[in-house]
Amino acid sequence: MRLLTIVAAVTLTATITGCSQPGQPGEADPEATAPAPDAAPATPGASPSGGRSVYFGDLHVHTLYSFDAFIFGTRATPDDAYRYAKGEAIRHPAGFDVQLDRPLDFYAVTDHAMFLGNLPAWAEGEGATADHPVAERIRDATSVAARTEAFLGMRPYLQEGADNELLDLGVVRSAWADIREAAARHDDPGRFTTFVAYEYTAAPDQQNLHRNVIFRSDAAPELPFSRLDSMNPERLWDWMDELRDRGIESLAIPHNSNGSNGQMFALADWAGDPLDAAYADQRRRNEPLVEITQVKGTSETHPALSPNDEWAGFEIMPYRIATWQDSEPSGSYVREALLNGIAFEAAGGFNPFQFGIVGASDTHTGAASLQEDAYFSKVGLLDATPQLRGSVPLDQPDADGNAYREVYYDTWGASGLTGVWAEHNDRGAIYDAFRRRETFATSGPRIVVRLFAGFGLPGDAHRRPDLAELGYRLGVPMGGDLAPGDGPPVFVASALQDPLGTPLQRLQIVKGWVEDGTPRERIYDVACADGLEPDPESRRCPDNGARVDLETCRITEGRGAAELAVTWQDPDFDSHQEAFYYLRALENPTCRWSTWDAVRAGVAPRPDLAATIQERAWSSPIWYHGTAGGPPEG
Repeated sequence: MRLLTIVAAVTLTATITGCSQPGQPGEADPEATAPAPDAAPATPGASPSGGRSVYFGDLHVHTLYSFDAFIFGTRATPDDAYRYAKGEAIRHPAGFDVQLDRPLDFYAVTDHAMFLGNLPAWAEGEGATADHPVAERIRDATSVAARTEAFLGMRPYLQEGADNELLDLGVVRSAWADIREAAARHDDPGRFTTFVAYEYTAAPDQQNLHRNVIFRSDAAPELPFSRLDSMNPERLWDWMDELRDRGIESLAIPHNSNGSNGQMFALADWAGDPLDAAYADQRRRNEPLVEITQVKGTSETHPALSPNDEWAGFEIMPYRIATWQDSEPSGSYVREALLNGIAFEAAGGFNPFQFGIVGASDTHTGAASLQEDAYFSKVGLLDATPQLRGSVPLDQPDADGNAYREVYYDTWGASGLTGVWAEHNDRGAIYDAFRRRETFATSGPRIVVRLFAGFGLPGDAHRRPDLAELGYRLGVPMGGDLAPGDGPPVFVASALQDPLGTPLQRLQIVKGWVEDGTPRERIYDVACADGLEPDPESRRCPDNGARVDLETCRITEGRGAAELAVTWQDPDFDSHQEAFYYLRALENPTCRWSTWDAVRAGVAPRPDLAATIQERAWSSPIWYHGTAGGPPEG
């Protein structure tokens, strides 16, 4: 039996269509709490630039209140998660301490809304349903396997229309209140920002349609809207619109589109009807961002979708969530969605897929695992050691003769983070940055990227100390819309190495455009490290000689750049075409986490896994609207 069974059983059970009593939207009433403890300072080196500073955070974090995290052994509370983000060590479910190499600037606990808090309540014998036979079996279980088997008894209570005698909404309210109160306790404007948030987990036929819902302020509904209310994400948007009418502002972030089997960015709505302007307006209003990378794989693009992109195969998890079933690439990756979005705009004047870019961890231990050389993965007791996550051989081959544990954790990665450009480190300023899409993602390192475009920017803008002021005054930043101007737009792109990380190798502009009704893409290397220049024919930087010693994970010294910047114009620009441009910054190669595990164990890296990776950052796009149209409304 494949050892995916435990995590699959827990998560696949959650994909059965179900229904509970919907929560009623209403204003939150947070109770007065103790003064916020000392919080971490803003990211070291973050300095005002054009009135905005860079801040890093994670918008996808689970604690014991999530049913699966509890089953996997996590007992970290929301308070523990926030202490971890502020730089403190917390206990991993396997009994060792975990700690960031430096604090984050913002963090959001996003526990699953479905049966929120019910399992830990049952374990303590608390709540109106604690004496139910299913709850008793979960309480009596003493291992992950036993808790998983007991959890399977919940299946009848996850069916739509079932008489849900197991769900205790009082416990849901209590857990939701504690999540909100923990966010209030740890929110420290100017030093550390928390967001009231949760995860909506629709997954019909194991096709991942999950969203993280982020609230702008303490104002939140009495209960979160879950997949027990509806599996249809469009109903989630309706609920969010209703809350907005009541003064409760929020946004949703799709995640793990790579595991959606083509459904996250389908070209039809839930009912199977073609997308239209009303659908596009509602989705843009409620989903301005998309998660491009996290532990369970990177969703930028896929080699089958981008055969001319040599870097398209980065950290691909090819499966649907918690199953060995393949996930169809088309409709599952962000770049293709961006391309389809501008094709809709060129043809019909609306864009349902105009997303800014963020990254996150999806940790289920309260603690984001972001470093390749200190990786502890995400599902608690199930992947806490190299052998458990399949990177180091078993002591003896298993019954099927496999030298390594047969799990799909080996496709996971030490990812990722969201970067924002905001005026202040507080909820309002950072949330407003989300809304205007002035965001970027990294695969874990704190690479800082910036992208501007306009028509009056000087050719030396990337060298100017007033770059940001020029960019905002004469152009638009990442996430912006650019109308036609005088000639090709000027792009100014820059990236700074993570001060604790690896030097940069190259900057790339990823372009998507519509030509004769067909979406197309092209990758341009626009800045090279080590004094090299892109080849005019291939548009690629020459090899800079950066290598990795796989026996020690040492990297070549003296290669790469601490900073890369360029002012660039598209040599293939056509003013009549709809297009988008985003920045991708790549580090020199380094050891992947699985190779680090092998080096520490004194064994050779697993041969069927990538031995090295190139960590990277992605900016939100800038959209150019051809002379035939303008930016969509909404």
